[in-house]
Amino acid sequence: MKFDTIEIEILNDIATVWLNRPEIHNAFNEIMIREIGEAYELLGKDENIRIIVMRGRGKSFCAGADLNWMRGVAGYSYEQNYKESLQLSECFYTIYSSPKPTIAIVHGAAIGGANGLLAACDFAYSTDSAVFSLSEVKIGIVPACISPYVTKRVGEYGSKELMLTGKRFKGQEAASHKLVNKSVDDAKIDELLIETIELLRTSGPKAMAHCKTLLYDISNKLTLKEAIGYTAKMIADIRASEEGQEGMSAFLEKRKPNWVEN
Repeated sequence: MKFDTIEIEILNDIATVWLNRPEIHNAFNEIMIREIGEAYELLGKDENIRIIVMRGRGKSFCAGADLNWMRGVAGYSYEQNYKESLQLSECFYTIYSSPKPTIAIVHGAAIGGANGLLAACDFAYSTDSAVFSLSEVKIGIVPACISPYVTKRVGEYGSKELMLTGKRFKGQEAASHKLVNKSVDDAKIDELLIETIELLRTSGPKAMAHCKTLLYDISNKLTLKEAIGYTAKMIADIRASEEGQEGMSAFLEKRKPNWVEN
């Protein structure tokens, strides 16, 4: 599939989705939003892909919404605004609900809606020099579509601090708020990515997908009472599965399971 605003780079079983509008710091418009959603939908169904990484070409991860697009949006009708906002929300949800482990690598800047992209990923890592801002209130709007994912990471009161002030902050503070999992020296960001990929590659691919479903359901759908039968059924099903049987046999036989490269 050919894209205009992003690139997909596949190396073995790792897919990298590159935001590819470097001349405007990868600011997104309706085309990029649609293409990101399509890419994650496509990659999530590809059995040859085990991990999806999101990065930005050029000097920044993503500078938020494209100013030219925003000029157009300012003149939209309510129905047009709702349609495009819905597309943005659906893009974040597609990333969040991907069956594959997802990683965001943030450098340069992550402004406004860019924080929805990184927060929707399972892992988010940043360089110490990266600049973040949830700046929507500064122009009289709110970070509505990104709020479910940012709040899951940061919590209610941390989100209030970041969203109401719209302040700018760097990687280490983003990590202290849990907006990103970890922030490291700029020169070490690729090393951190490689370490995480190596850890994920030792985990059962189907087990990781089931684990993501498990975490989604117990976090968003089930009461503790409902979780009793749900979790018991899931582990029974997984133990009986081909991958579960292979994993347990490998453990008992003190060998590597067949999904781990020798």
